[in-house]
Amino acid sequence: MATAITIMAERLDTQALLRLVTWMSPAFPVGAFSYSSGLEQAVHDRLITDAEELRSWLETVLCHGSGWNDALLFAESYRAVNDSVRLAAVADLAEALAGSRERHTETTLQGQAFLVAARSWPHPVLDALPETVYPVAVGAVAGAHETGLEPALAAFLNAAVSNAVSVVIRCGVIGQRDGVGVIAALEPIIAATAGKAANASLDDLGSATIMADISALKHETLHSRLFRS
Repeated sequence: MATAITIMAERLDTQALLRLVTWMSPAFPVGAFSYSSGLEQAVHDRLITDAEELRSWLETVLCHGSGWNDALLFAESYRAVNDSVRLAAVADLAEALAGSRERHTETTLQGQAFLVAARSWPHPVLDALPETVYPVAVGAVAGAHETGLEPALAAFLNAAVSNAVSVVIRCGVIGQRDGVGVIAALEPIIAATAGKAANASLDDLGSATIMADISALKHETLHSRLFRS
């Protein structure tokens, strides 16, 4: 009996892993390649000129900026998926926390696109889920499918880091080898942030990444650009 239970648990873990890999894949149709979250402006202003500066920037965002806040919003959405009032409240809060017009557009459009694509994995709870911002949408879908909160957070944050690295590669600052090195160096930070956020609450929201926020605001007037944010 114990063996059968173990095999079933492993199958469920594998299914959850496959779903998380797919949902966080660059190929998943949320248009992540179109957005830089202000990184393009940071590159333009020479705040990021090499791999080490990129690693430091992303670590700060993960621990003290929008990455941390998104992780908390994700976790709350995961836990609140069966409580429509609670989920609506976190969705409103998440939208209000978007610090610029472009960041608001980014998170809103990505959230809408994610929910549309995620309906390929039907779930009755999600049928009534309204359009919402990206971390709330992903958190709610992961919660509905019971992927496990901490693994889902880790996958979500890793996807955000990977997209950021891709942005800086496309801006011509680093190459793919350095990009992979940045992702590898941030692996412990991603894991630690996921674990911390999984055991935190919305009372822990807050950020102190002023330059990242200013870059997101300034990008709205950047004359020649590759990205929408």
